[in-house]
Amino acid sequence: MDSSPAETAPAAPTKSVTRAVEVRLQLAEEIVTGQLSPGAALDESELARRFGVSRTPVREALRALAASGLVESRAHRGAVVAHPTPQRLVDMFETMAELEALCAGLAATNMTAAERRALERLHEAMGAAMRAGEAVRYRDFNETFHATIYQATHNAYLAEITTETRTRVQPFRRAQFAALGRIAKSHAEHEAVVAAILRGDRSAAAAAMRAHIFIVRDAYGRFLEEL
Repeated sequence: MDSSPAETAPAAPTKSVTRAVEVRLQLAEEIVTGQLSPGAALDESELARRFGVSRTPVREALRALAASGLVESRAHRGAVVAHPTPQRLVDMFETMAELEALCAGLAATNMTAAERRALERLHEAMGAAMRAGEAVRYRDFNETFHATIYQATHNAYLAEITTETRTRVQPFRRAQFAALGRIAKSHAEHEAVVAAILRGDRSAAAAAMRAHIFIVRDAYGRFLEEL
């Protein structure tokens, strides 16, 4: 008998098909790693030439980066590289931690059997990527991991607002993977989340996910200090 989609082994995550997302991720990486300094001008025409795209995806990317606090849009003056204040980052991560904790807790009680098996296989695939030293593959799997938990809440509104908040925090979350040993630690943190979800322990799943997000926040802070 053919396996259902939920029963198949995890495929390698596919990269975004939109140019706007590609531009956003590249600029975000350059900003959080210091390649683009605070105050640097972000000219739409120049960026469009650099990335070989029209100005539309560049404009969309800059809007998304402004929502993350990485870019400051100035009326009639274009966009410049910004940087969120320490308090802004604290606020963003605290909100993210509570939303993700709620998602993990609900997933523990609402996940179907097929979804639990899919999450377990995805976690195993991430472990293989971690052991193989495939950082980019692990980072892409990580996006799928969290999205899978959001969907498993079976609460469309919660999944929607958590995804929106994640998009704002994403540049800072992705940057922390550059820290030495961070991928192995991330996988261990995921292990605690997965184990709690699989045994249906709502409070433990929420606590493990909340702790994970706060560790991500601290890892990003240490990453900045080492730049």
